[in-house]
Amino acid sequence: MDSYGSILKSAREEKSLEVEEVSKSLTIESRYIRALEDEDSTCFPGEAYLIGFLKNYSNFLDLDTEYLLKLYHNKKLQESPVPEGLIEKNRKKVLIPAIVIPAAILLLIISAVSTLLIIKNKKKTEDNVITADDTKNRQYTLTDKKFVQRVYKGDQFLVPTDNNSQIILTVRETLSDFGLDTPSGVFYIELSEEAEIDITGDSISDMIVYVSDISSTDEKRGAEVSILLRHGVSTQVAQVDMEDIPFASEVSSKHPHKVILEDNRAYPFTINASFRGPCLFRDKVDRSDSVESYYQKGELFTATPHNGIRLWISNSNAVNFTIIADAKTFDLGMGAAGQVLVEDIKWIKDTDGKYKLVVIELD
Repeated sequence: MDSYGSILKSAREEKSLEVEEVSKSLTIESRYIRALEDEDSTCFPGEAYLIGFLKNYSNFLDLDTEYLLKLYHNKKLQESPVPEGLIEKNRKKVLIPAIVIPAAILLLIISAVSTLLIIKNKKKTEDNVITADDTKNRQYTLTDKKFVQRVYKGDQFLVPTDNNSQIILTVRETLSDFGLDTPSGVFYIELSEEAEIDITGDSISDMIVYVSDISSTDEKRGAEVSILLRHGVSTQVAQVDMEDIPFASEVSSKHPHKVILEDNRAYPFTINASFRGPCLFRDKVDRSDSVESYYQKGELFTATPHNGIRLWISNSNAVNFTIIADAKTFDLGMGAAGQVLVEDIKWIKDTDGKYKLVVIELD
């Protein structure tokens, strides 16, 4: 029977590739490449790493990825011990249907009655709630007093700042989770959850939000929320370091850059990444050190750079990016399957004096 390790090794040798060449192309350490070919699962930090690297390696060699994954899982099943629950044991026959069946019927009746009472009480409560059809989008100015109100998608909160301006927060979601757009990103709060939120991007909590009621089926019912601003917190929005913004002529890349936004000033922006598959991902925000992580399907990444962010992506088809800047949202889409991508998302200054938020693919 074929083995996924031998297939990977044969395909690599047919292409006259060394392990180090594959490692460099996929940005995967050579020891993991050898471990895949040797079918040594103990080398990996976890099964998710093995499967993610196996998919990337298979796609790189133009192999049948699904077939290789099937071979891996078959090998894993063969090596696993038989669960104790599947080993048949001799047991004495006990006559219990006369006890079990009536008890099951009683349990079903109790469950049905409880469900009907819950639905009836819920409907009575919902009948007293004003839906979004009966209201217009509103603005609320937050103060040092606790705010308690039912709000709806599109409503806005105005937060006074130290320089007599205002920060605008917009209700993004009122279905299952309460979503709030802020200058430092989008925050989601679940029912009965109390969350501390940093709205200015300075890593300090500025407000506390509590969701006491929200519907899982009808976003027009809005959400009942409580909001309390932190006392003594400076609500100045974090500023961009203008000295770190390069001129367009200083940007070196053989690839044309993509302009996301153009403005008379530069300001912090938020990048959200959602993963639809396994991916080795590295980021470097502003002047901070780079951070490398392995993400799986369904996981999220978010950051709020002041000037820019550099991204390393082992499989660009596995991730979708959203940029939030100046209260606008921009989708960047996905790249090709198996494509290793390095790119900058940052502010640059053009010759006309305009500031542009751009995506620059690097070599």
